[in-house]
Amino acid sequence: MGGAVVDNGPPGVKAPDGGWGWAVLAGCFVITGFSYAFPKAVSIFFKELIQEFEVGYSDTAWISSILLAMLYGTGPLCSVFVNRFGCRPVMMVGGLFASLGMILASFAKSITHIYLCTGVITGLGLALNFQPSLIMLNRYFSEKRPLANGLAAAGSPVALCCLSPLGQVLQNHYGWRGGFLILGGMLFNCCACGALMRPLLPPKKPQMLEENTPTAAEKPQAEKKLLDFSVFRDRGFVIYTIAASVMVLGLFVPPVFVVNYAKGLGYEDTKSALLLTILGFVDMFARPASGFIAGMKRVRPKSVYLFSFAMIFNGCTDIIGSQANHYTGLVVFCIFFGISYGMVGALQFEVLMAIVGKEKFSSAIGLVLLMEAIAVLVGPPGAGRLLDATHRYMYVFLLAGCEVTLSAFVIATGNFLCISREKEDPGAKIEMAVTAAEMEGLNRGVDDEENDEGKGELMEKENGKVSSFKRQEDMITKEAEEETET
Repeated sequence: MGGAVVDNGPPGVKAPDGGWGWAVLAGCFVITGFSYAFPKAVSIFFKELIQEFEVGYSDTAWISSILLAMLYGTGPLCSVFVNRFGCRPVMMVGGLFASLGMILASFAKSITHIYLCTGVITGLGLALNFQPSLIMLNRYFSEKRPLANGLAAAGSPVALCCLSPLGQVLQNHYGWRGGFLILGGMLFNCCACGALMRPLLPPKKPQMLEENTPTAAEKPQAEKKLLDFSVFRDRGFVIYTIAASVMVLGLFVPPVFVVNYAKGLGYEDTKSALLLTILGFVDMFARPASGFIAGMKRVRPKSVYLFSFAMIFNGCTDIIGSQANHYTGLVVFCIFFGISYGMVGALQFEVLMAIVGKEKFSSAIGLVLLMEAIAVLVGPPGAGRLLDATHRYMYVFLLAGCEVTLSAFVIATGNFLCISREKEDPGAKIEMAVTAAEMEGLNRGVDDEENDEGKGELMEKENGKVSSFKRQEDMITKEAEEETET
């Protein structure tokens, strides 16, 4: 049973689009918030770490970089664990790792110790929570999936608005060691979120199904792969991966540099930091709103083009914002950037799910995150080198805008020109027919439980239909023989 997915949705089980799915959505909301906001929240403690260990800012910046690298780069490893053990156990172990890393880091004696504990251990723990939570969310929601993805993605700006000031308060009252210890305790909540990820169970009475459809039961089931590389044969997935990698090169650059951009124009620290708050506040509402729009009947089939529009919107915002030379211009930039950034965040995994489907999503998201990890490590440092060479933020924002805009054209033109409608697989048609038959059998089984007498009548009717069909066939055969004799 080596590679069987423990909690993969069994055939004939429809996504509930509600019910316990809302609890899964709440857990995914918290996990997404921790995963994206935590690397930024840790940067609050950098000043004290520099004084404690007598290192430079670039040395402490590696903590956030390693965290992000683990979050993105371990995607395939997470896919293997999910496909082998299931989402719930992987997330609960990940919660323990995330918490343990921060607790151990509070006793650090060197910056290297913090790299290992906060960067590697906590980063791995967050990765083991983030990816499985998205997989479970996409299993519990089908028709309402765009809205669910948008609501879950809103956890990122909400957590950022909460964790950043909380980190500052903890540093002022308890120092960086006490702050790390308390944040480590908070990360134990990831275990509780993991416990919410209840697997979708098969029907209560599969025996009746096996009796009614023996061919489906006798059909040997292919063993699930721990990591399905066949997604690379899907042109849509390849185009999406290339576009997402190019997009990530510039997507995260403006939030990193916008505060220093304002400081470079001569504005005070508090006023400059307010820009990130404005950006996060707008982003908080843009994500669920984008999910709602993407879920509309007319929009959903063309969600990939809505995604490309969001990227063009984001890239053009960067390009226009590069010309800002006063605080009001930066405020307007942050408002429009927050809208476009929220749209991209809400749609990116919805589009991936639409491209590869539910069965291959666990492998696809791991491979995409691995490719994005390379871009995450190259993007902000590359922008920093450009800033060192030019000493002007305008060029940094122009470069980021061009990269995001280019990615939009890649996915839009690639989807329009290169992806032709593939012929439907006959095996898939048979599978769909079997699933429909299973659902019909299940419905009959439920009715039979309520009324045992109805079962006998139903069987008699079915037998009557078969016998009447045979009589009609015999009559047609007899008439044909008589005509031949005549």
